[in-house]
Amino acid sequence: MALEKSLILLKPDAVQRRLCGEIISRLEKKGLKLVGMKMLVVTKELAAKHYEEHVEKPFYPLLEEFITSGPVVAIVVQGPEAVSVVRGMMGKTNGRESAPGTIRGDFGLSRQVNLIHGSDSPEAAARETAIYFQPEELVEYSSSLDSWVCASDEL
Repeated sequence: MALEKSLILLKPDAVQRRLCGEIISRLEKKGLKLVGMKMLVVTKELAAKHYEEHVEKPFYPLLEEFITSGPVVAIVVQGPEAVSVVRGMMGKTNGRESAPGTIRGDFGLSRQVNLIHGSDSPEAAARETAIYFQPEELVEYSSSLDSWVCASDEL
């Protein structure tokens, strides 16, 4: 089992709706370890770097407008198969189609105003993390709870 890191962005709607604490709490309760966190406003340049594969697509201007519309909270979590775990917790992109119990299923009604971004692969997580965090901003640490979250052969 792979111990992975994943980048999460709590988007401007999550910040404005004051859902950050609830979402972070869910991540921690799942057993994921926070290893980096900061609040920032995404610039147009940063948005283009993050969403580089979408810049030429017709929906990109709306995506850029939304992600730059207010502060976001950037988080790096770590855990076994963190990328797929986070993706499952997020739910489908469209909150109306997301299952209850997922972040978007419980708090979202929109396809675009959808609260949270999570890396879609370990490779994307590494690329995206480097966009938002310097290596020294990530903190590696052990916790006395680690053995209560996963068996030693899973970490």
